[in-house]
Amino acid sequence: MVLAVAGCGGSQTSAGAGAESTVVAAFYPVAWAAEQVAGADIEVVDLTSPGAEPHDIELTPRDVERVRDADLVLYLGRGFQPALQKALESRSGPSLDLLEGQDLLAGADEEQGAYDPHVWLDPARFAELVNAIGTELNREQAAAGLSSELRALDEEMTTGLASCRRRELVTSHAAFGYLAKRSGLRQIALTGLAPEAEPSARDLEALIDEVRRSGATTVFFETLVSPKLAETVAREVGVKTAVLNPLEGLTADEITAGDDYFSVMRANLATLRDALGCR
Repeated sequence: MVLAVAGCGGSQTSAGAGAESTVVAAFYPVAWAAEQVAGADIEVVDLTSPGAEPHDIELTPRDVERVRDADLVLYLGRGFQPALQKALESRSGPSLDLLEGQDLLAGADEEQGAYDPHVWLDPARFAELVNAIGTELNREQAAAGLSSELRALDEEMTTGLASCRRRELVTSHAAFGYLAKRSGLRQIALTGLAPEAEPSARDLEALIDEVRRSGATTVFFETLVSPKLAETVAREVGVKTAVLNPLEGLTADEITAGDDYFSVMRANLATLRDALGCR
């Protein structure tokens, strides 16, 4: 389905008078991409509030109504947001699963059938999703421009991480598999795909040993979940911690500061280059 809208080109939009069509987006990266390519006659609604962790969001009755009535819903399937997928069952309008047809990495945890949904952290893959959104919104030209910027960012990141003394990426949860694969890094995740998971005492001991053997100097945690596990491992190994943002959502402070996908990804790159000893 191509969402029928007037005009061409695209710019960032928000809720407001005169919006002729409504797109509901599952969480920040999808909403951000839709806003960049949408025209002034498209309202983009982000279902995940600033500062909220999107994996386990609970939808309010108003959210369910928005999902049901939207002209288009953009989401990631494969169980990434179960509450949203449940709400989609009562919807008759078109919905676009942006993971459909994607060659996904297997999940780092041991759940059978688990796949890594964090494709937006590879800018080249994210460019493909942007093009799919542009086609659905009849905004191919605007999507092509954004995709070009994302591919330039991909080149910037792969070049910036090409010559590093260390290649091990120790993360609090397994969100960075695509970024690691694209950049030739090895992700060592303290938990699986669910950021709230806690390893057993025996698993924690094994993780500490693995991080120690890896020679990593930094354990990365993220902004929307507790840093406790990362701090525990870092303390036991005798290394530092740093923030690596999986861009599942921005905090209110980040929004106020004017951050967006590009600024956060470049901040991630600078953090990685420092931690990995890149030239």
